[in-house]
This record gives sequence, structure tokens and C-alpha cells, in this order.
Amino acid sequence: MDTVRLGSLTVSRFILGSNPFSGFSHQGPKRDFEMERYYTAARIKEVLRAAEELGVTTLIARADRHVIRTLMEYWDEGGKLQWMAQTCPNVGPTLQTVKMAVGGGAKAVHIHGGVMDNCLARGDMSDPLAGIAAIREAGLPAGIAGHDPEVFRWAEREGPDIDYYLCSYYNSAHRDKSAEKSPDQEEWFLEADRRIMAETILGLSRPAIHYKVMAAGRNRPEEAFAFAAKAMRPTDALCVGVFPKEKPEMLAEDVRLFRQGWAREKGGR
Repeated sequence: MDTVRLGSLTVSRFILGSNPFSGFSHQGPKRDFEMERYYTAARIKEVLRAAEELGVTTLIARADRHVIRTLMEYWDEGGKLQWMAQTCPNVGPTLQTVKMAVGGGAKAVHIHGGVMDNCLARGDMSDPLAGIAAIREAGLPAGIAGHDPEVFRWAEREGPDIDYYLCSYYNSAHRDKSAEKSPDQEEWFLEADRRIMAETILGLSRPAIHYKVMAAGRNRPEEAFAFAAKAMRPTDALCVGVFPKEKPEMLAEDVRLFRQGWAREKGGR
């Protein structure tokens, strides 16, 4: 599989996401609970091993104790995927979860997208900047995520010392009052938001990881991966989580569709 560089780290262009592992469906509390019940540690490790077999080298997952414990079991059993950690505002302050990520074996760390959106809305970026400094002090590649394109415009203007962006195609919930959305908060997935983020990415100076490309299961896979492949630059990657309860071949199909879309776009360049 193709790879890209994020600072000193080389990752597969297709990165495995983990929201379903932690019960974040973005489809409502009932679906959240279904994912939590389904994703035992054994099933998570099955997906990680399947990703390895498909040529995926990298996982993006939260820096929480559930993820860290599961990854330690997986690595002890011979697992090879490398972990890019996301800070977790509902676990603790940014600096605390950076420390957890570093201690848990992360190969890169980025600031949670909701935190970035919320800090920007409040006009106080001291928290993410302190987190970025701590990641740098640990000697790891540092990044920021965001749902609001203004997050990345701020980063381009202010130039914090980071290696990569995680750009959500959908700004699906306002985070001006809280970095984390509540489980029953209404979300929206607008085509206009997807196109605005895709246009924003074209002007960014750092590699971007495209995420929420499936609109949390609302988009047809064929269309979603074709759009992503067209929107991605040679320096970019994408991140996709899977929930194979009703469709065991979901991950393999997603990798295949992305590879096909990327090959078409690459051939046309």
C-alpha cells in the first residue's frame, strides 16, 4: 500500500480509524451502545489483524485506558500496527492525555478536533499550544484535528510547530460551548461542509488526514472514496473506521474501493 510521511513517521495512505471501537457512531445513542457491546477486545484485535493483512500500517485511536490496554494485548500477541493517538477531553486535560499517549506507545499525537474547535471559538488557544509543546518535548510528530475549517486557517496564520492536520469533511455539531458533543446531541452532515473542507485542504501547507469521509455511514462507499481520492493531494492520507457486525467484509471492501479510486486519480495526474 502507498505510504505518506507525517514528520518523521511513515504511515499507510489508508489509516484505520477507531470511533466504532469506543462506541462513537454519530448515529445516536442506540447505535453507540450497539458498537460498545459488539467491540470486545477480541473483536477489536481481529479488525487490527485484518487491517495488517490488507497492508494498513497505522491506527488512529483515543488516548484512553481502554484503547491502551487493548493495544498492549495486541502488540504482546505480535501485532504490528503503529498507533497515532488523539487526546481525549472526556478522559482528562490535554496535557494528561498527551502523557498517557506517550507512555502507552503512541508514535504520534494530535489534539482532539473538538478541543481545537472549542478553543478557537473561545479565542483561547493556550491549551492546544501547551499540548503541542508537550508532544514535541516527547520527540513525537504533532498534529491538530478539526471540524471547522477556521482551525486550519488559524494554524496556517499562526504557524504552530506541527507536522500534520486531521480534517473532518463534516462540521456536524457546534462545539462552541463544549469540546465533546453529548451523546443525544443532534448532528448534521452537509454536502456544503464537505466541499468547503476539501477546498480548504488544497491550500494547506502540511499533510492532511481526511476523516469522516463516510459521514458516519451516511454516504455510499463508492461515492465517498471516489470523492476522497479526488480531494487528496499526494502528501495526504485518509482515516476510516469500520463496524463489520452486519458486513464482515467491510474493511476489505473499503480498502479496495479507496485503492481503486486513488489509482484512477493518480493515473489522471
